[in-house]
Amino acid sequence: MPQRIGFIGLGIMGKPMARNLLKAGYSLTVYSRKQEAVDTLVAEGARGACSSREVSEQSEVIITMVTDTPDVQQVVLGPDGVLSGLRAGGTIIDMSTISPTATREVANAAHAKGVHFLDAPVSGGEGGAVAGALSIMVGGDADTFNACLPIFQAMGKNIIHVGPNGSGQLVKLCNQIAVAVTNMAMSEALIFAAKAGVNLEKMHQAISGGAAGSWQLTNLAPRVFQRDFAPGFMVKLQQKDLRLVLQEADRLQLALPATGLVHNLFNALETMGARDEGTQALVKVLERLAGVEVKV
Repeated sequence: MPQRIGFIGLGIMGKPMARNLLKAGYSLTVYSRKQEAVDTLVAEGARGACSSREVSEQSEVIITMVTDTPDVQQVVLGPDGVLSGLRAGGTIIDMSTISPTATREVANAAHAKGVHFLDAPVSGGEGGAVAGALSIMVGGDADTFNACLPIFQAMGKNIIHVGPNGSGQLVKLCNQIAVAVTNMAMSEALIFAAKAGVNLEKMHQAISGGAAGSWQLTNLAPRVFQRDFAPGFMVKLQQKDLRLVLQEADRLQLALPATGLVHNLFNALETMGARDEGTQALVKVLERLAGVEVKV
């Protein structure tokens, strides 16, 4: 077990992930723009730091879990970033969801300084992060992956090495395509049932166990019924991921019509003031179009 892990980024996902590393017995140093989150984990046994560099100076393995591509670039490559303090032979694990192209660039910069790099985005939302049951898709050197596997096992259950650097991000974008389009399918099914006057709870029970079953139908539909739009995963973060998908699709000259439609619907949702709500709020756009509300 590596003795010292640094964790940068303590948001909805990062905070419970870091907590699970503490529970697994790792020595942890943490840094976040949210001082309250740092203070909470310090009270639970972590050490606090005032910068990414300070974290890296005290750690052998650094995990980053931040919002977007520029954040990772700043945290890792910036003048007070991880690479300014991490010794050769150390490892950076970026668990954010960012551009595959930028990931390869950051990995190359790390390798040039003798630092190992893994891109390891996750799926499973806040619930998966809290339960330590995330799916983790990892790109990078196989030996580095194997060395870090116990760290991943403290945070996730379905942990797959998917290829070289950048592959983890590409697989995560595949995940986001499937998640977003399935969310739209679920929302349309709920709207159809509500407009037709079908008993929503019985409909949900009837189709969840068959071929229509999905994580979204099981976990998000009941929240819609109760008008609970608190985020497990925010609309604005889903949109960030869909922009990454569509940018990569454009580079590949690839048509993704359903993904493009969902992205546009989320644009409409953001104009309705729901960018900080959970992705189940997508149903609100369809409700406005249909003149019906999904609730029990």
